[in-house]
Amino acid sequence: MAKSIASNFLTFLVFTFFLLAGLIMWGQGQYNDAGPLGKPICLSVKAGSNMRSVANSLESRGAVANARIFRIGTDYSGKTELLKAGNWLVPKNASMAEIAGIITRGGASSCGTEVLFRIGVTSSQVQVREFDPEENQFVEIAAFSQPDGEVSDIYMSAREKPDTRYRVIVSEGATVWQTVESLKSVDILAGDVAELPSEGSLAPDSYEISAGDTREGLITRMQTAQEAILARVWENRADGIPLDGPYEALILASIIEKETGVGKERALVSSVFTNRLRIGMRLETDPTVRYGITNGRGELGRGLRRSELKQKTPYNTYSIDGLPPTPIANPGRASLEAAVNPAESDFLYFVADGTGGHAFSKTLAEHNRNVANWRKIEAERASQ
Repeated sequence: MAKSIASNFLTFLVFTFFLLAGLIMWGQGQYNDAGPLGKPICLSVKAGSNMRSVANSLESRGAVANARIFRIGTDYSGKTELLKAGNWLVPKNASMAEIAGIITRGGASSCGTEVLFRIGVTSSQVQVREFDPEENQFVEIAAFSQPDGEVSDIYMSAREKPDTRYRVIVSEGATVWQTVESLKSVDILAGDVAELPSEGSLAPDSYEISAGDTREGLITRMQTAQEAILARVWENRADGIPLDGPYEALILASIIEKETGVGKERALVSSVFTNRLRIGMRLETDPTVRYGITNGRGELGRGLRRSELKQKTPYNTYSIDGLPPTPIANPGRASLEAAVNPAESDFLYFVADGTGGHAFSKTLAEHNRNVANWRKIEAERASQ
């Protein structure tokens, strides 16, 4: 009798063991296999949320088949306490394991609402964008100009969302004055900028910011970034360039930045100025003259007058030798690299060619023909 009971108990234990093993294997499959989500979604995890509420939300939205299995899996893998607040993109057919990784990895939110403060050369703009999971990209839903544009209700609604992301984007070629003036209108930043930074010292880039960050703090980040870029670029300079130190490279890069927005032209434009510096020929570049008139406080908004080309200022490169005393804008990395690594050429001149680029020439006679062609293009456009 005792042997029979023991045998039955042993059979029960074996059956239970295999049943549990089967359940565990099934659960692991459910956790690791492709999920039921038919299209990508943006999952918002609020600050203070727990894994239970997130699991229930995922189940209700069809991202996981079973919230309980999701919770057990995150517990078993040690991810339950690693939940991060934010807006997270959950891809189509993501497994529970993949979703757990997404919502516990941290870093910047991968979807949701973002506000971009774009600081341009001629104007600044605020742009509100919403992430479209199906298109896998941000879509503009509102935009207005700074500082005089009408603030939209959509922007104010975005401001009220605790998980909205904010970025300041500084364009290549903007001056420090334009940048600081635009930052005054970024209403989520705090404090004033006590002193205008030196020209050229702010790195054009995209900067993540949060409500309450200070303008001085953001300026410091821009300066630190530009110092690091300039140091790396100068270390990788070509041999024999006629520049006395990284600051002169910064000045030349700012001129290149204002002369062309065509990436493939930067090294050629640099070669023209480099060739002129080598032979002691004046740079004769209009952007420096404009800077001497405006002091970088906005764009001139018109062509240069003959009297202005003859006017003597420290920035009139038609009347001074060599480089102007300071940069004339904040140059980007590409212009800095072009300044210290000019193309090999014999060009001494360039002028607009009507396509958005420039015609380069070696001789004054050739240059004059290119100028005449450009004047003809200008006249035709004016008559249309």
